Amino acid sequence: MTERELSNAMTAYGDTVYRLALCRLQCVEDAEDVYQDVFLGFFRQGVTGWDGEHTKAWLIRAALNRCADLGRRRGRTLPLEAVPLQAQPANDAAELWDVVARLPEDLRVPVHLYYGEGYDSGETAALLGIPASTVRGRLRRARLLLRNLLGGSEDESEQSEQLPEADGIHLHARRAE
Repeated sequence: MTERELSNAMTAYGDTVYRLALCRLQCVEDAEDVYQDVFLGFFRQGVTGWDGEHTKAWLIRAALNRCADLGRRRGRTLPLEAVPLQAQPANDAAELWDVVARLPEDLRVPVHLYYGEGYDSGETAALLGIPASTVRGRLRRARLLLRNLLGGSEDESEQSEQLPEADGIHLHARRAE
């Protein structure tokens, strides 16, 4: 692998790796460490000829693994107040993602991969190493919690399959794939 290929991968997928690490660890310094470790590992991997989706999937899986390593070793997370504004979407979307950041990790990470990165439930399941039905269940629970946190109706029969729109981000329940 050349430095140019590494630079291209960092440009194309660096934000994804960083946002995922920040979502998972909720600590800027740890997210920066994960970012650096993942791309260093990618460079050392020395693979050439991967298409963009294969590269992105490898980087996300490596970031998740590295986050798990850090979480086990450090056993701590810091409050999200330390997150710089550039890591958060602007305006109302920032408020929505602030609420997402308060979800438990097992719900927060699938929400980030599904809505933030655009993976379907099968792809999210593969990245997390869990069944797709588990991902869909976690997404459903996350949507219900978000509705409650955002002041939505608590009566499930009255709830639509849609979350509030925030600055161009319209989260909705996708039907099972």
